[in-house]
Amino acid sequence: MSLDRPGRSTIPESARQTLDEFAECLGVQVQLWAVEPSGDRLCLYPGLDEAPLDEPHTVAPLDPRDGLDYEVWVRAPRGQDAPALARLVAHVTERTLDFAKEVRFFTLELSERFEEINLLYSISETLGSILRLEDAGRLILEELCDVLGARRGSLWVLDEDQAMLDLTASVGAGGPRGPITVDHPQAVTAKVFREGRSLIATRDTLQGLALPGVELEDADSFLSVPIRYTPPSGAPKTVGVINLIGRRHGGRFTAADQKLLSAIASQVGAALENNRLIRQSVARERMAREMELAHHLQQKLLPSVDGVPGFRVSARVEPAELVGGDFYQVFRLSRERVGVMIGDVSSHGFPAALIMALTMSAASIYAGETTSPAEVLRRLDDALKEELETTEMYLSLFYGVLDSATGMLVYSNAGHPHAFLIRREGTPERLSATDPPVGFAGPEAYGEATVRWDPVRDRLFLFTDGLSDTLTSRERQDGEAFVLRTLRENRDAPPEEVVDLLFDLARSAQPTIPSDDRTAVLVAGA
Repeated sequence: MSLDRPGRSTIPESARQTLDEFAECLGVQVQLWAVEPSGDRLCLYPGLDEAPLDEPHTVAPLDPRDGLDYEVWVRAPRGQDAPALARLVAHVTERTLDFAKEVRFFTLELSERFEEINLLYSISETLGSILRLEDAGRLILEELCDVLGARRGSLWVLDEDQAMLDLTASVGAGGPRGPITVDHPQAVTAKVFREGRSLIATRDTLQGLALPGVELEDADSFLSVPIRYTPPSGAPKTVGVINLIGRRHGGRFTAADQKLLSAIASQVGAALENNRLIRQSVARERMAREMELAHHLQQKLLPSVDGVPGFRVSARVEPAELVGGDFYQVFRLSRERVGVMIGDVSSHGFPAALIMALTMSAASIYAGETTSPAEVLRRLDDALKEELETTEMYLSLFYGVLDSATGMLVYSNAGHPHAFLIRREGTPERLSATDPPVGFAGPEAYGEATVRWDPVRDRLFLFTDGLSDTLTSRERQDGEAFVLRTLRENRDAPPEEVVDLLFDLARSAQPTIPSDDRTAVLVAGA
């Protein structure tokens, strides 16, 4: 037997050295005996095979803190106080055994703390070096199960959009594979998440709760700890749960296990938040790249207005976002005839850009198949009707055909308010709507109108309300009037200079109305 566990017969080296020094320095014979509950005695010093001391000898009991019974037998030379020597040897040996036990205890404690600190450091390294949460979670669970002796482990992470706890990583056999709703009434994982409190339990102490998909044995213990994250400012929030189920060598999880797992859960919580922010950042960057690409593609859809035979044309589109719903089209129908279209989808951003692209594509086909602006708009309505109903959008659309040989402008206007002929003296003549916007028109639409157009003196000017709204300010309430006045004051300037001036004014304006896509088209005779 030993000092703290029956079945071994060794004593600490410090106690052996102490007894050696008593024997050598005092010239006494010393034996240390362990007294078993049955009354049998086992010699621990000098050794198991040592015969009991001959009489006379003195026996002194020891009462160390390990709970076992010991005796010191001392045989002293004649003339020495044997009882006093026995008490001295017993007292010092008892203290030596207590000190040895404390050293063993603190050595074990330090070893366990070192293992825990090493685990925390290892997990910190894992979280810092592995980007994929699933890989990091599996490694963390493997180390946790190894250190805490758990048979199974699982890591659950909150999906805020779905209000579900997703199984991100697991080790060990069995257990649920699918998500758990955060309001699940019986699931331990959901309860720990909702309450934000750890739970140590066995099958007998579940009190109506369960671990879905897990069969607990009678003696199994499980430990469930919430994963918490505390932002720099604001209240802590629960972002997941770590479960450890069953111990390889039996027994229950302890408060110390819970404390360690909670510390690790804090690290995991910070990593989950970092992972979420990284995913958001990557998604934003990807979206920004995609939107930038969409912007370039949309700009390439707009036709070049350079070198239109017999006409001078300037046009520009500036979306409120990277992409928008404004557009223009210029169709070279013949040497004397040009078709000019402008459109404004009722929204802006990506959904409007899709409608814009569909409209431009269809308009290019229909403008080449018929000379009638009304027929082009009618066919566009048929082509876009279902898509507009689905998206609950509409578009104002103007399409006119200028003929320099006949001096006529034939147009169809589906609810576009900003279409004008600017006469030579600068007077604007509004080209009124012939029909409601595309998406609202009935089966009898569309109509046409014809006005005279002097290619030398007159100009066709089309723009969207994003331009006039931007130029509306507290000082000048009517943005459209300001735009038309600018046209009148610059009626002799080349079309491209006038369009540049308007957009420069818009960029420096301080509008009172939220910004929208801005588009302008100005056409003059060659």
